[in-house]
Amino acid sequence: MSTMIRYRMSISYDGTDFFGWAIQPGYRTVQGELELWMSRILGIGPITLLCAGRTDAGVHARGQVAHFDVPEEIDAAELTRRLSRVLRPDLVVHETRVAEPDFHARFAALWRRYCYRVADQPLDPLLRGYVTRVRPPIDLGRLNQAGESLLGLRDFAAFCKRRDGATTTRTLLELHGVRAGEGPLTGVVEVRVRADAFCHAMVRSLMGAVMDVAYGRQDLDWLADVADSTARDHRITVMPARGLTLEEVRYPDIDGLGARVLESRTRRDEAAPSRGSGPAL
Repeated sequence: MSTMIRYRMSISYDGTDFFGWAIQPGYRTVQGELELWMSRILGIGPITLLCAGRTDAGVHARGQVAHFDVPEEIDAAELTRRLSRVLRPDLVVHETRVAEPDFHARFAALWRRYCYRVADQPLDPLLRGYVTRVRPPIDLGRLNQAGESLLGLRDFAAFCKRRDGATTTRTLLELHGVRAGEGPLTGVVEVRVRADAFCHAMVRSLMGAVMDVAYGRQDLDWLADVADSTARDHRITVMPARGLTLEEVRYPDIDGLGARVLESRTRRDEAAPSRGSGPAL
């Protein structure tokens, strides 16, 4: 019986013309496009890519990570080079390499960091596909108060689209906005959102809720009431996908990979009967 060899990929994409990460028949997806070309180039099939975070239609990624298993050693650098020749310019594989022992793109991750970008002032039209335009002015103080009130371990069911068989309990580590001070994004509000994992549509729902507080349409008491809910709250606006980018996924060092995978799998198994979703955006 042959031993499978695991490889790790670093990937970026402009999500505008993708119907998300995950394969969906009849639609162009990141996973679908990569698996198709990888199988053709390697002459091995089928190949299955597992990623750190299954982004939704229109969501971008600068720091996506994925892994795949093959039954024999491959020339990883050559695979990366050949993919660069056949993939469209909106999808780039930066590196392919043999994975560390016990590596798993999803379960080994310590946290994922996203950035949601909003502009409440005139915007460079070349950036319109990556920034959401909103009416002025955004009260950053109120937005950050709202974000801070949501930090910690809790059930984020109110902010997630329901998916059977997974937990909606997450640890939100950061939700904080600043205005970019230089470069083409000067004045754009960049909201960093970081957690151990995310549920389906969680980031864009969190953004919709804190934006309501930032504009004074709702207060912190309303947000606390929403956050305490054990079901999806349809009062929350889901912000547009174009403003959201997966920026970074952090993993433990080699010695900590196995323990992290075991911890993540155990938590998922314990929560399996509950409502919720996987780590998509």
